[in-house]
Amino acid sequence: MKFDGITLTYGNRTVLRNIALSIEPGEFVFLIGGSGSGKTSFIRMLIGDFPPKSGVFTDNRGANVYAYSSRQISRYRREIGIVFQDYKLLQSKNVSENVAFAMEVSWYRDHEIAQRVPEVLSQVGLLGKAHHFINELSGGEVQRVAIARALIHDPEIIIGDEPTGNLDPANAREIMRIFEELNTMGKTVVIATHDATIVDRMKKRVIAFRDGRVVSDEPEWVYAA
Repeated sequence: MKFDGITLTYGNRTVLRNIALSIEPGEFVFLIGGSGSGKTSFIRMLIGDFPPKSGVFTDNRGANVYAYSSRQISRYRREIGIVFQDYKLLQSKNVSENVAFAMEVSWYRDHEIAQRVPEVLSQVGLLGKAHHFINELSGGEVQRVAIARALIHDPEIIIGDEPTGNLDPANAREIMRIFEELNTMGKTVVIATHDATIVDRMKKRVIAFRDGRVVSDEPEWVYAA
Protein backbone atom coordinates (compact mmCIF):
# COMPACT_ATOMS: atom_id res chain seq x y z
CA MET A 1 0.00 0.00 0.00
CA LYS A 2 1.28 3.44 -0.87
CA PHE A 3 0.08 6.82 0.37
CA ASP A 4 1.29 9.73 -1.73
CA GLY A 5 0.56 13.27 -0.52
CA ILE A 6 -2.65 12.28 1.31
CA THR A 7 -4.62 15.14 2.87
CA LEU A 8 -7.96 14.29 4.49
CA THR A 9 -10.58 16.69 5.79
CA TYR A 10 -13.80 16.38 7.83
CA GLY A 11 -15.86 19.46 7.08
CA ASN A 12 -13.54 22.41 7.66
CA ARG A 13 -11.10 20.39 9.76
CA THR A 14 -7.94 18.88 8.28
CA VAL A 15 -7.19 15.55 10.01
CA LEU A 16 -4.39 14.22 7.79
CA ARG A 17 -1.77 16.43 6.22
CA ASN A 18 0.39 15.41 3.26
CA ILE A 19 0.90 11.78 4.34
CA ALA A 20 3.55 10.04 2.25
CA LEU A 21 4.52 6.49 3.22
CA SER A 22 4.19 2.89 2.12
CA ILE A 23 3.37 -0.36 3.92
CA GLU A 24 4.72 -3.46 2.24
CA PRO A 25 2.84 -6.78 2.06
CA GLY A 26 3.67 -8.87 5.12
CA GLU A 27 4.81 -5.95 7.30
CA PHE A 28 3.85 -5.50 10.95
CA VAL A 29 3.32 -1.82 11.75
CA PHE A 30 2.28 0.06 14.87
CA LEU A 31 0.53 3.44 14.61
CA ILE A 32 0.98 5.63 17.67
CA GLY A 33 -0.01 9.14 18.71
CA GLY A 34 -2.36 10.90 21.09
CA SER A 35 -6.08 11.40 20.67
CA GLY A 36 -6.73 13.51 17.58
CA SER A 37 -3.26 12.83 16.17
CA GLY A 38 -4.62 11.29 12.96
CA LYS A 39 -4.01 7.56 13.39
CA THR A 40 -7.70 6.56 13.49
CA SER A 41 -8.45 8.82 10.52
CA PHE A 42 -5.58 7.12 8.70
CA ILE A 43 -7.15 3.72 9.40
CA ARG A 44 -10.58 4.84 8.18
CA MET A 45 -9.05 6.22 5.01
CA LEU A 46 -7.11 2.96 4.56
CA ILE A 47 -10.27 0.82 4.74
CA GLY A 48 -12.06 2.95 2.19
CA ASP A 49 -14.37 4.94 4.47
CA PHE A 50 -13.28 8.45 3.51
CA PRO A 51 -11.75 9.70 0.25
CA PRO A 52 -8.82 12.09 0.71
CA LYS A 53 -9.11 15.71 -0.33
CA SER A 54 -5.87 15.32 -2.25
CA GLY A 55 -3.22 12.70 -2.88
CA VAL A 56 -3.41 9.08 -4.03
CA PHE A 57 -3.79 5.85 -2.05
CA THR A 58 -2.86 2.74 -4.03
CA ASP A 59 -3.43 -0.82 -2.88
CA ASN A 60 -1.04 -3.77 -3.16
CA ARG A 61 -1.99 -4.18 -6.82
CA GLY A 62 -1.05 -0.59 -7.60
CA ALA A 63 -4.68 0.50 -8.12
CA ASN A 64 -6.05 3.79 -6.82
CA VAL A 65 -8.50 2.68 -4.12
CA TYR A 66 -10.65 5.79 -4.38
CA ALA A 67 -11.08 5.33 -8.11
CA TYR A 68 -12.79 2.00 -7.45
CA SER A 69 -16.46 1.41 -8.21
CA SER A 70 -18.73 0.62 -5.25
CA ARG A 71 -18.49 -3.10 -6.10
CA GLN A 72 -14.69 -2.93 -6.25
CA ILE A 73 -14.58 -1.09 -2.90
CA SER A 74 -16.73 -3.84 -1.37
CA ARG A 75 -14.35 -6.48 -2.71
CA TYR A 76 -11.35 -4.50 -1.44
CA ARG A 77 -12.85 -4.29 2.06
CA ARG A 78 -13.22 -8.05 2.17
CA GLU A 79 -9.43 -8.24 1.91
CA ILE A 80 -9.19 -6.35 5.22
CA GLY A 81 -10.02 -7.72 8.67
CA ILE A 82 -10.68 -5.12 11.38
CA VAL A 83 -10.50 -5.65 15.15
CA PHE A 84 -11.89 -2.89 17.37
CA GLN A 85 -11.28 -2.02 21.02
CA ASP A 86 -14.99 -2.32 21.83
CA TYR A 87 -15.38 -5.68 20.02
CA LYS A 88 -18.69 -4.82 18.24
CA LEU A 89 -20.09 -8.31 18.90
CA LEU A 90 -23.75 -9.30 19.22
CA GLN A 91 -24.68 -10.20 22.79
CA SER A 92 -27.72 -12.20 21.66
CA LYS A 93 -25.60 -14.61 19.62
CA ASN A 94 -23.08 -17.20 20.77
CA VAL A 95 -19.44 -17.31 19.67
CA SER A 96 -20.07 -19.41 16.58
CA GLU A 97 -23.08 -17.32 15.55
CA ASN A 98 -21.16 -14.06 15.93
CA VAL A 99 -18.46 -15.29 13.58
CA ALA A 100 -20.95 -16.86 11.17
CA PHE A 101 -22.87 -13.58 10.96
CA ALA A 102 -19.96 -11.96 9.12
CA MET A 103 -20.37 -14.61 6.42
CA GLU A 104 -24.17 -14.55 6.38
CA VAL A 105 -24.29 -10.84 5.52
CA SER A 106 -21.91 -11.56 2.62
CA TRP A 107 -24.24 -14.27 1.25
CA TYR A 108 -22.02 -17.29 1.83
CA ARG A 109 -23.71 -20.68 1.48
CA ASP A 110 -24.55 -22.65 4.61
CA HIS A 111 -21.99 -25.37 3.91
CA GLU A 112 -19.27 -22.74 3.45
CA ILE A 113 -20.16 -21.18 6.80
CA ALA A 114 -20.23 -24.58 8.51
CA GLN A 115 -16.72 -25.29 7.25
CA ARG A 116 -15.10 -21.89 7.77
CA VAL A 117 -16.34 -20.93 11.25
CA PRO A 118 -14.67 -23.86 13.08
CA GLU A 119 -11.46 -23.16 11.16
CA VAL A 120 -11.12 -19.59 12.40
CA LEU A 121 -12.27 -20.44 15.94
CA SER A 122 -9.58 -23.10 16.08
CA GLN A 123 -7.05 -20.55 14.82
CA VAL A 124 -7.71 -18.30 17.84
CA GLY A 125 -8.07 -21.15 20.34
CA LEU A 126 -11.84 -20.89 20.89
CA LEU A 127 -13.26 -23.95 19.17
CA GLY A 128 -14.17 -25.40 22.57
CA LYS A 129 -16.28 -22.33 23.37
CA ALA A 130 -18.18 -22.12 20.10
CA HIS A 131 -21.57 -22.34 21.85
CA HIS A 132 -20.81 -19.96 24.71
CA PHE A 133 -22.42 -16.54 24.75
CA ILE A 134 -20.34 -13.38 24.85
CA ASN A 135 -21.19 -12.61 28.50
CA GLU A 136 -19.75 -16.00 29.49
CA LEU A 137 -16.28 -15.16 28.19
CA SER A 138 -13.28 -13.31 29.61
CA GLY A 139 -12.16 -10.04 28.02
CA GLY A 140 -9.32 -11.79 26.22
CA GLU A 141 -11.66 -14.46 24.88
CA VAL A 142 -14.11 -11.82 23.65
CA GLN A 143 -11.32 -10.11 21.74
CA ARG A 144 -10.31 -13.44 20.23
CA VAL A 145 -13.88 -13.82 18.95
CA ALA A 146 -13.48 -10.41 17.31
CA ILE A 147 -10.22 -11.57 15.72
CA ALA A 148 -11.89 -14.75 14.47
CA ARG A 149 -14.63 -12.67 12.87
CA ALA A 150 -11.99 -10.43 11.23
CA LEU A 151 -10.34 -13.53 9.75
CA ILE A 152 -13.50 -14.98 8.26
CA HIS A 153 -12.77 -13.80 4.68
CA ASP A 154 -9.08 -14.80 4.97
CA PRO A 155 -7.99 -11.17 4.49
CA GLU A 156 -4.57 -10.05 3.33
CA ILE A 157 -4.53 -7.17 5.83
CA ILE A 158 -5.41 -7.22 9.54
CA ILE A 159 -6.08 -3.88 11.26
CA GLY A 160 -6.40 -3.46 15.00
CA ASP A 161 -7.77 -0.16 16.36
CA GLU A 162 -6.65 -0.20 20.02
CA PRO A 163 -7.33 -3.96 20.21
CA THR A 164 -5.80 -4.33 23.69
CA GLY A 165 -7.23 -1.13 25.17
CA ASN A 166 -9.74 -2.94 27.43
CA LEU A 167 -7.50 -5.85 28.41
CA ASP A 168 -5.20 -6.62 31.33
CA PRO A 169 -1.50 -7.11 30.53
CA ALA A 170 -1.66 -10.93 30.33
CA ASN A 171 -4.59 -10.92 27.91
CA ALA A 172 -3.02 -8.09 25.93
CA ARG A 173 0.12 -10.19 25.44
CA GLU A 174 -1.96 -13.14 24.27
CA ILE A 175 -3.85 -11.03 21.74
CA MET A 176 -0.62 -9.60 20.38
CA ARG A 177 0.81 -13.12 20.13
CA ILE A 178 -2.09 -13.98 17.83
CA PHE A 179 -1.44 -10.90 15.69
CA GLU A 180 2.24 -11.79 15.49
CA GLU A 181 1.38 -15.35 14.47
CA LEU A 182 -0.89 -14.03 11.72
CA ASN A 183 1.97 -11.86 10.53
CA THR A 184 4.29 -14.87 10.31
CA MET A 185 1.65 -16.46 8.06
CA GLY A 186 2.19 -13.58 5.61
CA LYS A 187 -0.60 -11.21 6.58
CA THR A 188 0.04 -7.49 6.79
CA VAL A 189 -0.74 -6.27 10.32
CA VAL A 190 -1.42 -2.64 11.22
CA ILE A 191 -2.12 -1.86 14.90
CA ALA A 192 -3.08 1.53 16.35
CA THR A 193 -2.21 1.57 20.05
CA HIS A 194 -1.39 3.62 23.12
CA ASP A 195 0.22 0.63 24.84
CA ALA A 196 3.88 1.57 25.34
CA THR A 197 4.74 -1.79 26.88
CA ILE A 198 3.59 -3.75 23.84
CA VAL A 199 5.34 -1.46 21.39
CA ASP A 200 8.61 -1.63 23.33
CA ARG A 201 8.45 -5.41 23.73
CA MET A 202 7.63 -6.30 20.12
CA LYS A 203 10.16 -4.02 18.39
CA LYS A 204 8.25 -3.62 15.13
CA ARG A 205 8.03 -0.70 12.73
CA VAL A 206 6.39 2.32 14.41
CA ILE A 207 4.73 5.22 12.60
CA ALA A 208 4.03 8.16 14.93
CA PHE A 209 1.30 10.73 14.19
CA ARG A 210 0.90 14.24 15.61
CA ASP A 211 -1.57 16.92 14.46
CA GLY A 212 -2.42 14.92 11.35
CA ARG A 213 1.18 14.48 10.25
CA VAL A 214 3.65 11.60 10.33
CA VAL A 215 6.39 12.82 12.64
CA SER A 216 8.40 9.60 12.93
CA ASP A 217 8.70 6.34 11.00
CA GLU A 218 11.19 3.92 12.51
CA PRO A 219 11.80 0.18 11.93
CA GLU A 220 12.36 -0.51 15.65
CA TRP A 221 11.31 2.43 17.78
CA VAL A 222 11.12 2.66 21.55
CA TYR A 223 7.84 4.30 22.61
CA ALA A 224 8.29 7.92 23.78
CA ALA A 225 12.06 7.57 23.92
